[in-house]
Amino acid sequence: MLLRHSILLKVFGFVALLLVTKAAIHHFQLDFVAISPLVTAFVGGVIFMIAIILAGTLSDYKESEKIPSELAASTLILYKDVLLASTDNEKVRAMRDKTRRLLTTINLNFKSNVWKQTDVNLAMDKIDEDIVYLAHKGTPPQFIVRLRNELATIDKISNRIETIKETTFIPAAYSVAQLAVSAAILTLLFTNIDRFTDGIIMTGVISLILISLILLIKDMDDPFEVGKKTYADIDLSLMYKLEERLKAL
Repeated sequence: MLLRHSILLKVFGFVALLLVTKAAIHHFQLDFVAISPLVTAFVGGVIFMIAIILAGTLSDYKESEKIPSELAASTLILYKDVLLASTDNEKVRAMRDKTRRLLTTINLNFKSNVWKQTDVNLAMDKIDEDIVYLAHKGTPPQFIVRLRNELATIDKISNRIETIKETTFIPAAYSVAQLAVSAAILTLLFTNIDRFTDGIIMTGVISLILISLILLIKDMDDPFEVGKKTYADIDLSLMYKLEERLKAL
């Protein structure tokens, strides 16, 4: 629970420093920027820009939430359907071992926070070789199709994970957004507001929102981070539980 709210704790500390700076600027009468519609329009524009980037990142994040359950389901079906495709106990054990190794490879990638698609492809190729072998041995086509479909689903999902982890949503937009947020906060710090209390409240609230959103967006851009102090990561427990389940079978 503390980890989930750590983003707020981090931002509160930073905003507290900004408010101390705001108080010092007011005390030494360095707040030379007059409050005007131009200032409010600029701050509103920055918030609108952050909202657009958040919406773009959120779409990938919502898609990523479905990936662990879909990947776990396809892996389990592939593991079980081997029994339908062959009566050769030795071949069944070999294919199931390769399926477990594929799952272990995927989970190791998650745990290491580095997606090595080549390792996943190598593990899938070994399973595919066995499926081809079963096809040549006269296994009914419907069972071969079932196995190939599940393997293709795993391949598609793993490629999607690589895309999400290795690409950043409009990198230039992040740079512009960070620059805009910095400029907005700097403007608030030097804006001369008649009532000191109003200036503190306005600066604190707006800075809290902007900084929180920037940190959240950067973290949501890679939702598969594990073992780090992240604020918005995908629950991968289904994959880990499935690995333990297959080991016990």
